[in-house]
Amino acid sequence: MSELQRWEDRFAEPGYWYGTEANAFLKSQAHLFKPGQTALAVADGEGRNGVWLAEQGLDVLSVDISPTALAKARALAAERGVTLRMQQSDITQWEWPKACFDLIVVIFIQWASADQLPGLFAGMKQALKPGGVLLIQGYRAEQLKYGTGGPKRVDQLYTRAMLQQAFGDFAQIDIREHDDLMREGKGHTGMSALIDLVGRK
Repeated sequence: MSELQRWEDRFAEPGYWYGTEANAFLKSQAHLFKPGQTALAVADGEGRNGVWLAEQGLDVLSVDISPTALAKARALAAERGVTLRMQQSDITQWEWPKACFDLIVVIFIQWASADQLPGLFAGMKQALKPGGVLLIQGYRAEQLKYGTGGPKRVDQLYTRAMLQQAFGDFAQIDIREHDDLMREGKGHTGMSALIDLVGRK
């Protein structure tokens, strides 16, 4: 099964797989951005994070591989009375722009293989403006024992060393590892092994 078909099948199910509320980590970092700034929501799925950013007054580009997910994101944006730009693309094949965004949000995009991750991380760095903020939340390897969401392959999970190597040249970087209870639709529910990155280019 292709990656596109896998996500199309998931998002074709009724409702919103990860819910309609923005990710809690993203919401906790709202003090780092302001209305009028440009934001990129990477692999934004059904739009919960991109729509929330638009509600905060940001100019948002939401990118996802699944046209079904983007249709749901469009419906959610209309329901909330906001607009955001959308692009249907496989982010591993996407041509990342240069120094285009004040904020890049990367929430649980851990379907990429180990050989794809360096290119994705490099693209994020390229697309971020100098002084821009990068927010990443993902699962650590310890997530495998919880089984409450995310991939089943350890090479698709994040480590502190991996993120430090990728973004250690930023002006500022803060990485936090923690276990917390997640309630994000049926896709992320239960105690979870998390890692957060807040970086400023």
